[in-house]
Amino acid sequence: MLRVGVKAELRKRMRGLRKTTPQSVIATKSAVIVNRLTGMSEIFAARGVALFWPIEDRHELDLRALDVWLREKGKKVAYPSIDPETRAMVFRWVASTASLEERGLGFAEPAYDAPCASEDLDVVVVPALAIDPSGFRLGYGAGFYDRSLRQARANRASLSAIGVAFEFQYVSELPALAHDERLDFIVTDARCDRAT
Repeated sequence: MLRVGVKAELRKRMRGLRKTTPQSVIATKSAVIVNRLTGMSEIFAARGVALFWPIEDRHELDLRALDVWLREKGKKVAYPSIDPETRAMVFRWVASTASLEERGLGFAEPAYDAPCASEDLDVVVVPALAIDPSGFRLGYGAGFYDRSLRQARANRASLSAIGVAFEFQYVSELPALAHDERLDFIVTDARCDRAT
């Protein structure tokens, strides 16, 4: 219970820190992170990559330039989609980001009938409110990414999970729970590291 309480408090603090960061700073730091990602061999060699669309009013990291870069390199791009009945998150291929829509959960996602990508993904880029050197992350608390990463790894053992966050969200250690999935890499505006 203590770890759950610590996570809740840290989640609140990190959301507040990010919310007070000006959009111009978010844009600059996001561009640095996209540049780091395009330099990673895992991204360059990937055929299929899952991204996330930013929730701008939450001052989330913006990877839209990475989407453009990936498509220019001939790679397929997927985005998370939440099933309205089961509440399970899957990744679906998106031919054009113009097809993404807000479907009641506060973020843009693919149509429910877009092709499922989970078995063909090479990389999943994972958002974080906080992230640590061991590859543990703090999300919004619903567990969507933990469950979907576990499933995607079961379908494709070679899948790389890359956590992205701003450097001010990088912490020395996060309280980990049994269901938390570790990331393989951590990328911020100040680092690009393999999880230890």
